[in-house]
Amino acid sequence: MSGHIVPQKTYFTIFALLIGLTAVTTWVASVHIEQPWNTVVALAIALCKATLVILFFMHVKYTSNLTKIAVVTGFFWLAILVTLTLSDILTRSWIPESTGWETTTSQPAP
Repeated sequence: MSGHIVPQKTYFTIFALLIGLTAVTTWVASVHIEQPWNTVVALAIALCKATLVILFFMHVKYTSNLTKIAVVTGFFWLAILVTLTLSDILTRSWIPESTGWETTTSQPAP
């Protein structure tokens, strides 16, 4: 434990920011933006909220550099996973759609 004491004002400020960002997320969800941008804006707000929680409520801002490297490495790994998933999903449009079973008219069995 780092022994760093965070003032209550900081916690209340971060809490108010998180509530405000949640309200912005709700507002953005109700506003019609072009389809890919709606998700991008929501993910950007979620990233900001996650960063605030990690830095202040998990006390990463006041810890050693090794802990900060571990957190950044976790985000880097998450970025790799999201990139690979999106590369799979976004390239599926070139795969032909299945048209179902082909039916052939055959002679009835004797």
